[in-house]
Amino acid sequence: MTPANFDFHCHSSVSDGLLPPAVVARRAAANGVDFWALTDHDDLGGLVEARAVAEEAGMRFCNGVEISIEWNGVPIHVVGLGFDAANPALVGGLTALREGRVERAKRMGDALAAIGMPGIYEGALTYATNSCLISRAHFARYMVSIGIAKDVPGIFQYYLTPGKPGYVDHRWVSLQDAIGWIEAAGGVAVVAHPARYKALSNSDMRRFLGDFKDLGGRGIEIVCGSHSPDHVLHYARLARHFALHASRGSDFHGPEESYVDLGRLPQLPEDLKPVWRLIA
Repeated sequence: MTPANFDFHCHSSVSDGLLPPAVVARRAAANGVDFWALTDHDDLGGLVEARAVAEEAGMRFCNGVEISIEWNGVPIHVVGLGFDAANPALVGGLTALREGRVERAKRMGDALAAIGMPGIYEGALTYATNSCLISRAHFARYMVSIGIAKDVPGIFQYYLTPGKPGYVDHRWVSLQDAIGWIEAAGGVAVVAHPARYKALSNSDMRRFLGDFKDLGGRGIEIVCGSHSPDHVLHYARLARHFALHASRGSDFHGPEESYVDLGRLPQLPEDLKPVWRLIA
């Protein structure tokens, strides 16, 4: 079967999604997804449950993860697909990344306390199913709940993006290390939602993609929840130029917090090579 409807980017409550892996799997199947990957941030803890439910529902499944990296001082996300989830290099690298996330979250709490908002870190923890993966999304959900802003985007806009009082810089893993972990585990590295990296100019993005390809990266998200039709055309051209396979993913986090539902995405441009063809 050719998986015409594949969704290779979404999240569960193991990281910053709102729903457990099994519920995300059933939602994907109900939406007609043929081939699915769960890609929680820096953690593989939902994959066993996700695979079992996906296969029970008749979907193909591949292991996934979204790794936080830094390139020339810019935070970027790289999705890993189709890897061995027991690989020591990948497991060890992700463990170290999660430890850094906890330390960052505590510093975010301190920064918000310094502007008269004490207790935000502790409140955010109540929204994190996995305390090792507490993120800005958990901070935002708690801050909405106590009336600081009316919605999560508002919290990000005023408090949690670069230059705002609750944002804390953090040293993420290098691009070379992340691709190295994915390749060591037999997987495929894919650039996540490239249009979201506003700090990168067009020439910066080309340099980044050149480095990504040279280090062994093989794919780029062309169709995703946050991409407009113009973004699709632009990144399709870059995929052709760099000979990268094309990925497609909703970046689903939950019904109330997502650009688009699982599997409810436009198809890839027909001439591009879909990344699922690289997954055994």
